[in-house]
Amino acid sequence: MASFVDRVVLHVSGGAGGHGCVSVKREKFKPLGGPDGGNGGDGGDVILRVDGQTTTLLDYHHAPHRHAGNGGPGMGDWRAGKTGETLVLSVPEGTVVKTKDGKVLADLVGMGAEYIAAAGGQGGLGNASLSSQKRKAPGFALLGTPGDERDIVLELKSIADIALVGFPSAGKSSLIAAMSAARPKIADYPFTTLIPNLGVVQAGDVRFTVADVPGLIEGASEGKGLGHHFLRHVERCAALVHVLDCAALETDRDPLGDLDVIEAELEKYEVDMSYAGADGDVVPLNQRPRLVALNKVDVPDGRDMAEFVRPELEKRGYRVFEVSAASHEGLRELGFAMAAIVAEARKAVETAPPRVAPPVVRPRSVNAKGGFTIRREERNLEPLFRVLGEKPVRWVQQTDFTNDEAVGYLADRLAKLGVEDQLFKAGAKPGDAVVIGEGDGVVFDWEPTMIGGAELLAASPRGSDIRIEEFSRPTRNEKREDHQKRKDARAAARAELEAERKAGIWTESVNYKHSRPTSGDDD
Repeated sequence: MASFVDRVVLHVSGGAGGHGCVSVKREKFKPLGGPDGGNGGDGGDVILRVDGQTTTLLDYHHAPHRHAGNGGPGMGDWRAGKTGETLVLSVPEGTVVKTKDGKVLADLVGMGAEYIAAAGGQGGLGNASLSSQKRKAPGFALLGTPGDERDIVLELKSIADIALVGFPSAGKSSLIAAMSAARPKIADYPFTTLIPNLGVVQAGDVRFTVADVPGLIEGASEGKGLGHHFLRHVERCAALVHVLDCAALETDRDPLGDLDVIEAELEKYEVDMSYAGADGDVVPLNQRPRLVALNKVDVPDGRDMAEFVRPELEKRGYRVFEVSAASHEGLRELGFAMAAIVAEARKAVETAPPRVAPPVVRPRSVNAKGGFTIRREERNLEPLFRVLGEKPVRWVQQTDFTNDEAVGYLADRLAKLGVEDQLFKAGAKPGDAVVIGEGDGVVFDWEPTMIGGAELLAASPRGSDIRIEEFSRPTRNEKREDHQKRKDARAAARAELEAERKAGIWTESVNYKHSRPTSGDDD
């Protein structure tokens, strides 16, 4: 079973916000207490936090799905729902947070460093918060929005000042054990070290960390051996120390050949931008300060080999140290040489001026006020208009579509935002499909004649909207046609009466009434 994991894919999701409450104050002798529905609680966040007691990502390898607590629903009597519990995930120092496509989101260096991996959803407003002068008793509340849901990649890059690189069984773990208090596993077979080992070394007034990168062989940068899994742990190091085995048992190996192979692998490895110097630039591994430690000189054949290859290494420009992890020979000199490089690197970081990005003046977006865009598409050879923006999408998520008054409130918000005006400008016609959000989203049959205004709600029962209750709403053209028909009908009626008057029908009727005999005449 694996005990060290330095790369995992984590599925995180923030807690959903609680729904708002629809309630009316009911109290003796106060029949018109008004709305008292409370707001829903916000969902909890998923936070990554650096913890000194955590050294591996093993927990997230076994349980990669993490979810924060949901917010509680609002209640009557103006009681708000509880806030969802925040989920804090402990990660080792040096953890880099990336997307699946390799984009760096955060580089967590320093104790207590945090990154919000998934934000919680927003709680919905209760009807008490939605009341206004025109909407005195809302019969609806807003729903809570879901939390963020995303897949992130966690990569652990050890925080070390010096990296020991070399072939398996070159003695890197033995050097760390001899120079520090670290006690890595040591054996006489290749690939004994399966995880990077860290050790703290004190040389004079300088204290620094040394890392052992296991499993580097020829082709490591292409996936051979174990080194391709752990080369990322070298990226933060200020210098490299080549540990060369001068007493190798293999007849086809020698210190110079091992050095050439390791240098070629370091040159092929591409350092990403998750770690950069004070000037913002990344130094390739093969261009960083390097020392050479000729190990195992306590063995007679090892000392002879070290004396043989030392002139060639110094000719190439390397500082060479003959060391022995068993007898501790040369370790003091090697430690002080490492400390000098580390001190110089730290001084450069402190004195280097920070890189300040020049300000960029960008023109304001056309829809910056509204915060939305409209994109024309086609679906089944019919026009479709897609409304995209943070506000419209969130408002749709907060709407209870089983409540007509809530749908009317959404229409008012969209109209106030300017969505209807932009749809007109985009060429939308009555009956065209309008989608809010990406994907399937929420589809509407656009009806531009829907009028907004909370003052109309007084004529409808709570929870309903007369603008929505109407099953068929006439368009402007239909209204004009109906109005014209009524005008024509009235004009025709007047013309008929005028024709009757001119024909004398009204006069005859009057004369006829006056010409009728009275009851006295009959007698």
